[in-house]
Amino acid sequence: MGGATATSPRGAAAPNELIRMGDTEAEAGPLAGRLASVGSAMPEAHPTAEAAKLLPFLALEARADLQAAAVQHALALTGSEPGRTLLAGQAALLRALIELAVAPAPAPAREATRVLINLAADPGLHKPLLAAEPELLACLLGCTLDPQWPWAEEAAAVLANLSREPAPCAALMEALAASGPGESGLERLVRALCTPGYNARAPLHYLGPVLSNLSQRPATRAFLLDPDRCVVQRLLPLTQYPDSSVRRGGVVGTLRNCCFEHRLPVDLQYLPPDKQREPDADIRKMLIEAIMLLTATAPGRKQVRDQGAYLILRELHSWEPEPDVQVACEKLIQVLIGDEPEHGLENLLEVQVPEDVERQLQQQDRQEQEQCKREHQELELAPEPQAEGAAPT
Repeated sequence: MGGATATSPRGAAAPNELIRMGDTEAEAGPLAGRLASVGSAMPEAHPTAEAAKLLPFLALEARADLQAAAVQHALALTGSEPGRTLLAGQAALLRALIELAVAPAPAPAREATRVLINLAADPGLHKPLLAAEPELLACLLGCTLDPQWPWAEEAAAVLANLSREPAPCAALMEALAASGPGESGLERLVRALCTPGYNARAPLHYLGPVLSNLSQRPATRAFLLDPDRCVVQRLLPLTQYPDSSVRRGGVVGTLRNCCFEHRLPVDLQYLPPDKQREPDADIRKMLIEAIMLLTATAPGRKQVRDQGAYLILRELHSWEPEPDVQVACEKLIQVLIGDEPEHGLENLLEVQVPEDVERQLQQQDRQEQEQCKREHQELELAPEPQAEGAAPT
């Protein structure tokens, strides 16, 4: 069985099912993904000139109906890579769309924000977006945390897409730090995520992935793990949040990243007797990875063993239908039942694995996952055993 190699804290995983932002469907992609194109495609002839013609109709002083039509046209462009690249190359258009995204009614703020969601889903377009409007992150953060802003969920989705990358994530941290006196920006974000009905018109599920992305940074993890703040205790109930796998997955990803610090509160050890298995396979895998990180040190391994984790994992392994999650479970079980490493190698995160060995382990991992998938497919195709005495068909 291949060994697990430690990695740095990760951003929120991309959902692998279709998600909906209001009445518009989004295809799977980084975080919020890209919204399906609306309206007709841009004419092929002279696309740059055609796009430039949109600018007067995107101005704040333009008629609302013309604004709406122009934004729908821009949204249609974001349905293709050439269209997104075209928009990203026109700073004036981007600035106009950003201004509309934070403008009050009757401006088409929601549709303009959807354009930004799609553009931000492409990491290669982050630089022109932020160059067109350096205050973009601060503006979106203000909308996201405004309890009265009706399109706060869409604004959070843009932040979730942008903050997956290191540079925008660092810039978002700066915007949070500069959010003003009193309550810190991170505290406001956590409060908005953990408070039911914080915004009566926006569920704010995408604050989960935003926080997960921010937890890649040591300063965020220090804030989350500050015992005086009790943030982890506030996040724990959301790991069972039934209404949104986006929120649930973001919180689990946050806790997973915090496990790099190996000092999570004791609350993580206890679950209610009616706890149900996580239905989302990606989130189950993240939970296993979080426990794997806790077992990186000898005291962590002892604590996980002492909590009876092996018996729970053994039952999970026998039930788990997804091959890659099953493999992750097997690796964790191996760590728990295996011999302790020799002196000097007790901290698995600090062990230096030679590159050729790491490649071999990764290849072995892929082979194991493929073998699990084949076995799973064979079981699905196998005929049902005939009951004793049943007539043959």
